[in-house]
Amino acid sequence: MEESTAAFRTLDASVAGRIGKLTLNQPDKLNPLGTVPLAEIAEAAAWFDTTEASVVIVTGAGRAFSSGFDLREFAGGAAATAADSRAQADLGRLMADAMERMRALTIAAIKGPCVGGGVVLAGVCDLRIAADDTVFSIPEVDLGIPLAWGGIPRLLREIPPAIVRELVLTCRPFDADEATSLGFVNRVVARADLDQAVGELAEQLARKAPSVVRATKRQVNAALENLASTAGAWADADQLRAALGDPEARAAAREYLERRQA
Repeated sequence: MEESTAAFRTLDASVAGRIGKLTLNQPDKLNPLGTVPLAEIAEAAAWFDTTEASVVIVTGAGRAFSSGFDLREFAGGAAATAADSRAQADLGRLMADAMERMRALTIAAIKGPCVGGGVVLAGVCDLRIAADDTVFSIPEVDLGIPLAWGGIPRLLREIPPAIVRELVLTCRPFDADEATSLGFVNRVVARADLDQAVGELAEQLARKAPSVVRATKRQVNAALENLASTAGAWADADQLRAALGDPEARAAAREYLERRQA
């Protein structure tokens, strides 16, 4: 089967037949979502729409799905201008919207750390299978920044509101079994079985009529938008930009990095 690929700096994108694969490919850094990866994920979503893919597997290289927003960029300094700063802060929302609009059905293959923005990326996928070593966390509040990118309404589509408040405000980690019990994950499998389980599901879905799969995705997304709209998520960038310029938030980011590196 002939495979087509697209060239990116921080991720791999390929399609074979009706099945595509999008792999975050910075394993030495646990696949962070900095400005370049966020822009490239949105570009890849548009590229998949030019192919025959009706199903796209989304995963991370190495031991992690994603370590989330690139804290090195957050702690390192501001953008050159206010316009640049807002544009950077809005990249996550644009990435999430692009993934959600993609014609193909998306399956997140989650493993290891899935942090902050990585949870948002997993959440915009249509289906989610997690390895039993997956650990989710949403540390933004501890970092002095809001959960942006439309993350709150997207979580509310899958998880009861009281639990969303708890997870976002306490920043406590939760494992794949809890994520399944909350309705965020469809299924948990052994780490060694993750690729096979996701591949089998992708093959099953790829055998179905692509037009019907696309129509079903559109119908579900329309219903979800009525349930918890992301229409106001454009304002997330302003809140995030304000937090990025807060010295206390920057200090919290540096402290968080130091704890992780210790």
